Amino acid sequence: MTDLRAAGEQAAALVAGHLAEVPAGPVWQPVPDAERAWLSGQELPEDGRPLADLLADVRAHVLPHPMGNGHPRFFGWVNSPPNPAGVLVEPLAAALDPSCAGGDHAGPHLERAVVRWLAELVGFPHPPGGGLLTSGASMATIVCLASARQRAALADGWDAREEGLAGRPPFVLYLTEEGHSCLHKAAQLLGLGARNVRAVPVDSAYRMDVAALRAMVAEDLAAGRRPFCVAGSAGTVNSGAVDPLDAIADVAAEYGLWFHVDGAYGALGVLAGGAAPHYAGLERADSLALDPHKWLGVPVGCGCALLRDPAAARAAFSLVPSYLVDDNAGELGWFAEYGPEQTRPFRALKTWATLSSLGRSGVVRLVEHTTGLARTLAAMVEQAGDFELLAPVTTSITAFRHTPRAGGLDALNRAIPAAVQARGNAFLTGTRLGGRDALRACFLHPDTTERDLEILLDEIRLAAKAL
Repeated sequence: MTDLRAAGEQAAALVAGHLAEVPAGPVWQPVPDAERAWLSGQELPEDGRPLADLLADVRAHVLPHPMGNGHPRFFGWVNSPPNPAGVLVEPLAAALDPSCAGGDHAGPHLERAVVRWLAELVGFPHPPGGGLLTSGASMATIVCLASARQRAALADGWDAREEGLAGRPPFVLYLTEEGHSCLHKAAQLLGLGARNVRAVPVDSAYRMDVAALRAMVAEDLAAGRRPFCVAGSAGTVNSGAVDPLDAIADVAAEYGLWFHVDGAYGALGVLAGGAAPHYAGLERADSLALDPHKWLGVPVGCGCALLRDPAAARAAFSLVPSYLVDDNAGELGWFAEYGPEQTRPFRALKTWATLSSLGRSGVVRLVEHTTGLARTLAAMVEQAGDFELLAPVTTSITAFRHTPRAGGLDALNRAIPAAVQARGNAFLTGTRLGGRDALRACFLHPDTTERDLEILLDEIRLAAKAL
C-alpha cells in the first residue's frame, strides 16, 4: 500500500496537470506512427511492472494523444469535457469495486437517488424503481425497447421471452431518418429486423411529421403488421431538433403504442430559458434514454434508462437464479432484474459527484451557456456572406455549411472537418442534413467563449482555402 499511496499522489498530480494544460495545447493532432505502434503493438510483460513505471508510460504515451473533447474548442460529435468532481471520485469507485447488481451497500442506494435526480431535472415521472444507470444510451435504448416489446407481446396474449418472435406479425418501430443509430441497432439486436424500422418523414425543421406517422401506423395495421413503439427525439445529434413530443404522444395513446423518447443528448435542454414548450409531452413518454456523460460531463460511460412503469422492464429482464436470491431485496428487487447487465459497475458515484458539485443551478447555467453559444454561432453564420444556416437552433448544436463559391459545396463541406481537425486549432464534424453535406458544431464545454466561435469560423475559411 505504500507504493499505491506514492503512485496515487503522482497520478493525482498528472491528472491535475493534464487538465490544466489542455486549453493551451492543440485541440487534436494525429497520433504519430511510432506512438501508434507503441500503443497498439505492445507485448504482455512476462513479469509485473512497478506502478511508477506504468505512470511514466501514461505520461509519455497516453496523455499526449487525447481525443480532444477536454478542449474548449472541441465542437465535434456529442462528447463533453470531464467534470472535475467525476474525475475526482472515479478512483474511489474503483477502490470499492462493487457490483451494483443489487444488495445492501452504498452503490445501489446511491443509484436510486441519482436516477431520481435525473428524472426530476428533466421533468419525467419517477415511480420508485423507475430507472437504472447503464453504460450509455445504446444500452438504455435496449432496455427501453425490450420493455416495449415484452409489453406488446403480453398485451397480445403471448410471451416474447418464452416464445421468441417467429411466426408472429412483424413488430414495427417508428422513428425519423434523424433518429439515432442506437435505435436501429437495438431493433436489430432484439430481433425486430431492420425492415420493420419505419422512417417517418420530417418537416422543414427536421421534426417528425406526425400526420405521416399516423398514416403509416394505420397502413401497417391494415397490412397485418404490429405497430408497437414510436421513438421521438428530444434533441437529434444532427441538428438538435426536438420532435413534437406531445402530438406523438397523442398518436401513441390512440394506437396503444409504447412512446419512447431519445433524450440521450438533448433532454437536459428543457432547462434552458424558453425551451420548455419545445419539450411538451416528454412527461407523457413510457421511457426516456438520457446520457449523464454527455451534457453533464460525467466521465464516460454513464447512461440512464427512465421508465414510467418499472414493472415493464422487470417483465422483460428479470431472471433470478437460486444463487442470487436475496430475501432482503425488498419489493423492487435488484437492478439486475431491470436490464441485461448482471455485474454492474459503480456508475452512480461519479454521477452523484458531478450533479452534487453543479447543483441544479449549475446544471441550468451550463445548459444556458451552451445553448446560448449555439444561437450566437447561428447569428454569426447568418450575418456572414460565406456561410449558410441549415436548421433552426433548438439545443446546443448549430448545423450550417461553408458557401464561399457557387459549385462543389457538398465536396467542400465533406472535406472541411478533417482539414480543420488536422490544423489543431478547433474540432468540428460533418454530417448529411436534408440531402446536403453539412458542418455541425456541438457546444458542451463550460469554458467555451464567443471568441472561440470566431476562431472556429476563421479555421473553416483557412482550411477551405487549402482544399
